Amino acid sequence: MAQAYMTESGPGGPDPDRTGSRFRRLTAARFGPGTWRRGILLALCSVLVALVMAFHSEVPNRVGNLGSLLETFLPWLGLALPVLLALGLLRRSATALIALLLPLTVWLNLFGGLVTGKAGTGGGLTVVTHNVNADNADPAGTSRAIAGSGADVVALQELKQGAVPAYEKGLAAEYPHHAVKGTVGLWSKYPLTSVRGVDIDMGWTRAMRGTVSAPGGPIAVYVAHLPSVRVKLDAGFTAGQRDGSAEALGVAIRDEPQDRVVLLGDLNGTMNDRALSPVTSQMRSTQGAAGDGFGFSWPASFPMARIDQIMVRGVEPVASWSLPRTGSDHLPVAASVDF
Repeated sequence: MAQAYMTESGPGGPDPDRTGSRFRRLTAARFGPGTWRRGILLALCSVLVALVMAFHSEVPNRVGNLGSLLETFLPWLGLALPVLLALGLLRRSATALIALLLPLTVWLNLFGGLVTGKAGTGGGLTVVTHNVNADNADPAGTSRAIAGSGADVVALQELKQGAVPAYEKGLAAEYPHHAVKGTVGLWSKYPLTSVRGVDIDMGWTRAMRGTVSAPGGPIAVYVAHLPSVRVKLDAGFTAGQRDGSAEALGVAIRDEPQDRVVLLGDLNGTMNDRALSPVTSQMRSTQGAAGDGFGFSWPASFPMARIDQIMVRGVEPVASWSLPRTGSDHLPVAASVDF
């Protein structure tokens, strides 16, 4: 009588229990006995980091705007991964090392697209935005740097009244058309029309818009400087005024009649910050669409967050990049777009 072919795995294929046992024996031989029991706490830390990144939008803003604070520096949670990796290897824990795959996967899903370069070449219009810092000791040097960028349109924020003439003089040769409203200004190689201040509930003018008659057609350019935010022990992340201004700016952009719109400015927030959704839900970030890396712009001495934004609607981002440091505490950021 014929007998069924038998292997150590049993009839019908490998035995999962034996395969798992063999894998556990191999890892135990490699890492030592207890390799699966050690590192449970590290594994839980990996799970916690993954959950915070994956569900950051669920962290409430009711107490100290904690959710917005987390989202401002969300990419930096990735620094926990090499620490957990080193501790897992030190503990010789297979459990901790396997659990690390969870936050790694979440981080790559959120930010992996920013690691790879997406910048193209060309572009019909190049724009630059820069918070020049009211305490900038070298407005003439900052003007020269901006004028040398080759941009067609330049937006400046935090313009101190006494320093405006220095910026006007430094930019006049490259940009014959300009307008200043309050503490923000717009300079252009092409004619500007329909220039006006934009009310963002600040009590003074920190936003404006103008129509640039570019070769590819008219385009509405907004310049904005949303209120600053601070982290205080007694109040948390003080972003309430900024959030209100973001809502007012979003209404202005929503009601803009031009199909092509570019927003240039210091929004004092990142694209991950839910509080900026009145603006970010309507426009595309040039850095996210066509940048190389994260493009952090603040602080200039050690950039940790991209709070200076170039956003578009009705035009196609081609490239986005940061410019060298000036006398400001922000880096200038630039982008090229196609019509």
